[in-house]
Amino acid sequence: MLFAGIISDVTDKLDGWSSHWWFLGIIFAIAFFDSVIPIVPSETCVIIGGVAAGGAAHHQKLPLVILAGAVGAFLGDNTAYLIGYRASNYLQRRAERKPKFARKLDWASGQIAARGGLLLITARFIPGGRTALTLASGVTKQSHRWFAKWVAVAATIWATYAALLGYIGGQLFATNHTRAFVTAFGLALGINVVIEVVRHFRKKRAEPAPVV
Repeated sequence: MLFAGIISDVTDKLDGWSSHWWFLGIIFAIAFFDSVIPIVPSETCVIIGGVAAGGAAHHQKLPLVILAGAVGAFLGDNTAYLIGYRASNYLQRRAERKPKFARKLDWASGQIAARGGLLLITARFIPGGRTALTLASGVTKQSHRWFAKWVAVAATIWATYAALLGYIGGQLFATNHTRAFVTAFGLALGINVVIEVVRHFRKKRAEPAPVV
């Protein structure tokens, strides 16, 4: 209950700030830090920016909201990659001493090799998943050029999706930002749940049948 109250207070504060031009900087900063520390409400922030763009007063410009979110997410993902890359030698040495940890690294590398860039796009919609994958891409020393290309696509799709949800909510409830945000956030949550369910069943289908 306390946690829900804190989140509500943060959301109300962000909504109050969203009418100012400098809110674009907040969107950028939160999208950046969420890629490195996955406890920052970046999707919420972009949605609120979209609501401000779609509301009656049109306090924000939708393309600028998308740009701020996408660039922040892109730079944050690349920062997480570089952190993983710099720590790679240490983690590889640790893997030599800990077989269980080595299997995790092998699994991450195998997943990236098997599913490629599409995995980076999917992971952007999974809270915490994007940070784990971007770090793993650096740790396993994937090509940075390849990585940057795919996270650019992923960040653009993610920011456009979140901002458009907010914009649609703002258009539907132009004079009620709270209702607009709740509607947009509910849609985003529902879409994320669907993605998780589909991912779960696809993973189960891909698992080999047990040997009798």
